[in-house]
This record gives sequence, C-alpha cells and structure tokens, in this order.
Amino acid sequence: MIRYAHAEDLDAIAALHRQARATYYRGHLREGEFLGPEELARGRAGWTAAVAEGRVLCAEREGEVAGAAAFGVRDGVMYLTQLHVAPAHWRQGVGTRLHAACVEAWRTAGVTTARLEVYEHNARAQAFYAAHGWRPDPAAPRAGSHLVLRLTLPAGQE
Repeated sequence: MIRYAHAEDLDAIAALHRQARATYYRGHLREGEFLGPEELARGRAGWTAAVAEGRVLCAEREGEVAGAAAFGVRDGVMYLTQLHVAPAHWRQGVGTRLHAACVEAWRTAGVTTARLEVYEHNARAQAFYAAHGWRPDPAAPRAGSHLVLRLTLPAGQE
C-alpha cells in the first residue's frame, strides 16, 4: 500500500534513509559524511519537515515501511528529493509503485516536468530512473558529485 507518511513513521523512514545511503556511499565517502551524528540529525530534520508538509509517500508492506519517497518544489521546479526502498524489498516493485504514486501526485498538481539528483556512483538508482523515463537534464547535467535527471510528464503517460 502507498500512502502519505505520518509523524509516527519518522523512525522507520530515518532508519531506511540511513540504510539506503550506506549502500551507495560506502566506499566512496568517509562514513562520517553520510552516517555521522550531524548528518543523521540533518537527515532526520529534513524528513520531519517533509512529512509535516505532506511531501512524503510511504510504501507499506505487512505494517512496516518498506520504502519512502519525498518531493517538493525548489526554485519553481518539482524535485524528487528522495526515493529509498529497504534492501529486503529490492526488486519487488516497491520503488516502481512509489514512483508511480509520485508521478500521479505531480500530474494532479499540474506538474509537467520533474528533476532529481542521483549520486554518480549509484548505478542501481541510475538504472531504475532510466527505466522509468528519466533522462539527463540538458540544461544542467551535473550538480557536484550528482547527475541531474529530468522527467517530462506527457498527459496520460508515465
């Protein structure tokens, strides 16, 4: 089931975020840069704000949070800021359902284009996004160590 996140989900979402980031940053960044106390607190604060603003969707399986996606407008552009699936639920369609729910929310809001930034060494995420129609953003293909992707949402298509 996909639903909007509630404050009660924050512990599970924060744990999921830690776990997911460790899978793609480990070996590329010092552990303190993605799992240090300040970074964990910053991540928790970001998720708390996004949940309070109604910008987080959760995938729930058997009463547990199996994935989470956050989105919001920045500089007039819709961004998919986070999409994480618990490794135990990889390759089971959780990410695809979360992505589809985000796209539907954007369409309902009249959004026709969205952007995201994906870590350059996160090949799994890059393949996922490519399979869902995301392409390099020709206006700004990089942001530091991240690739910038864009999704155009033609009416009635995903």
